[in-house]
Amino acid sequence: MDPGVQDGGGGGSTSAKVSGFGRSHPGRRRSDDPSVEGRDPRASRDSLRGGMAELAALGPLGRASGKGVGGRRTIPYMPPAPAGLPHGREMAAVSDPVGLGAPWGPARPEPPPTRFHPVHGANIRVDLSGTRATRVESFAHGVCFSREPLAPGQVFLVEIEEKELGWCGHLRLGLTALDPASLAAVPEFSLPDLVSLGHTWVFAITRHHNRVPREGRPEAEALAPSRPPALLVEPYLCIEQFRIPRDRLVGRSRPGLYSHLLDQLYELNVLPPTARRSRLGVLFCPRPDGTADMHIVINGEDMGPSARGLPAAQPLYAVVDVFASTKSVRLIQLEYGLPSLQTLCRLVIQRSVVHRLAIDGLHLPKGLKDFCKYE
Repeated sequence: MDPGVQDGGGGGSTSAKVSGFGRSHPGRRRSDDPSVEGRDPRASRDSLRGGMAELAALGPLGRASGKGVGGRRTIPYMPPAPAGLPHGREMAAVSDPVGLGAPWGPARPEPPPTRFHPVHGANIRVDLSGTRATRVESFAHGVCFSREPLAPGQVFLVEIEEKELGWCGHLRLGLTALDPASLAAVPEFSLPDLVSLGHTWVFAITRHHNRVPREGRPEAEALAPSRPPALLVEPYLCIEQFRIPRDRLVGRSRPGLYSHLLDQLYELNVLPPTARRSRLGVLFCPRPDGTADMHIVINGEDMGPSARGLPAAQPLYAVVDVFASTKSVRLIQLEYGLPSLQTLCRLVIQRSVVHRLAIDGLHLPKGLKDFCKYE
């Protein structure tokens, strides 16, 4: 049997080429809101000025001084509320349960930016920045690794950049305790070849059913559809003892007239996780017994512990198999501490316009415009 036919960790993939199979066209909806077209750009600029004024009123730690941004509360982007804060008064009261890991800071420095390892599959080409991996031919030999071992709670996040029709199978994510530099040769497949070497855990992403049931919960719960909360309602993703800002975990469409509608579909995790612009990540969470759980994150939603019993004391490298219909991925960098001023500015600007094309009409530096439109 062809090794690509085997299945692991929640989904199967075949390596046979199938003409036209897996063709997907994310639905495009027309807006019934007349404000989408013909909106006066002066209104956007006025709203933006008001929002920037509110942003300037933020304290040194990002705490809101009162009213909010553009008539909306800025609380979702505040740091954690102190213990004992009444439930419901601040959003952090919901997302800061007792027992979360220590925040990133001087005592726990933020992890370095993620990069792809120079050791990878024969059909992979990594760009000079080390952040984009493309499979240049065939459907296999697309295994990539992180350049450095991951820190506990650090997400190795990739965005699907390009797809290739005609192949059956999708991206695969996981972790390995094997040092990529020590491999005599990179295996053709992550499943089953790399896994068969031992100390490797890989999850095959499928169009559906990627969620894993929680310990002690019925399996039907994992199959039931769910909708993650909106970013402004709950901007943090809590996975065991870690809390991660969801802003960059969620995929975003390319700028266009209806991009604001597609962005909502990504935020609600309605589109298939294998669609272009979807963002998928892997991380591990240590447990008190010295082991760790591996979690897969899809567009800001935790799929649950896809593997248990990983050796938390050993260096764990991320594994990304650019397999079959997935042709190219790029790395997305996350902010683990307080949101940067650049991120806060982007939030204000994006909330002051109907869609990202309107950003071109604002009197802003080109670099800030590009950041607001594409990141």
